[in-house]
Amino acid sequence: METYKAGVLTGEQTLEIRELPLRRPGPGQALVKVHSCAICTLEQRVYLGAMKYYPFAGGHEVSGVVAEVGEGVKTLKPGDNVTARLLTSCGECYYCRSGLENQCVISFKASTHEGLNGPGGLAEYMLMDSTALYKMAGGIDLGHAALAEPLACCVHSIGRGNIGLGEDVAVIGAGIMGALHIRLAKLRGARVIACEVDAARLETARKMGADVLVDSSRVDAVAEVKALTEGRGVSVAFCTAALPQLAAQAIAMTDKLGRVVLYSSFHPKNPIELDVNQVHYSEMIITGSVNPLVRDFQISTRLLSSGLIDPTPLISERKPFAQLTEAFERAIDPHTYRVLVTM
Repeated sequence: METYKAGVLTGEQTLEIRELPLRRPGPGQALVKVHSCAICTLEQRVYLGAMKYYPFAGGHEVSGVVAEVGEGVKTLKPGDNVTARLLTSCGECYYCRSGLENQCVISFKASTHEGLNGPGGLAEYMLMDSTALYKMAGGIDLGHAALAEPLACCVHSIGRGNIGLGEDVAVIGAGIMGALHIRLAKLRGARVIACEVDAARLETARKMGADVLVDSSRVDAVAEVKALTEGRGVSVAFCTAALPQLAAQAIAMTDKLGRVVLYSSFHPKNPIELDVNQVHYSEMIITGSVNPLVRDFQISTRLLSSGLIDPTPLISERKPFAQLTEAFERAIDPHTYRVLVTM
């Protein structure tokens, strides 16, 4: 019987490579030979023991090449470059049928490999429904294609911010998600102010198109943003860092009728003080953003395939599958962006 290898997290900082039987695609399915898989925050938290989902076949930022298709698959053929939307949605719950599949009640309950929990991108092959696969440009760097999922999350967030041409936008945090927010906000025609405490990440923010860099370790970011906007504040503030006090900063630096998008999940999830009269009188909108819709994923793949988004500065390293443990150790280093595992 033909087999393939898959990486499985079995405990805190413990990985196994398992041999699994290779199945052929059935009707409506495609077998994908994985090329690249990025190690996201989810996988890092499981690896470190902060989230105990063992055994866990991680990897949801993935790209590859179609190896074989099953009966009835019309939009894909062997040799096509693809990425995968691995956020599950049932299609039947209230949210799915309201066009809000990113809020589906079964989100994150993926099981790509038979008998294993998890999205399963850290593997040599994936057998998937063809509807979860998105065709990419023929000449694309498949390492870039693997970042379609995080980019799609940011596309959704940018939509929540409803940026207008010429508006001032602040992005708090210049990690990978903040950097993608910066580039997308520039494509929307905004002047972008990046707020970050790390000098190297501020340089990445500049490469991604930020117009103004604010070193929050040296100055009061709120006061600096107000000074840059004639005392008004920005039209849109995106908080992409995980600290609750930065959510408070985002609200404080936002103008009347402005939008605050709390993109990050916060750890620890401590409450912040909110001046409800400020919200009342200014008519500002405070909202969140989580998971991409199908249309956000489609936009993401087009942005990457066309070269409108170049994620090169956000790929810190590429490690072979044989060095999976080393890849995880590099990924948990806070100075890295995305570490890619190549099959």
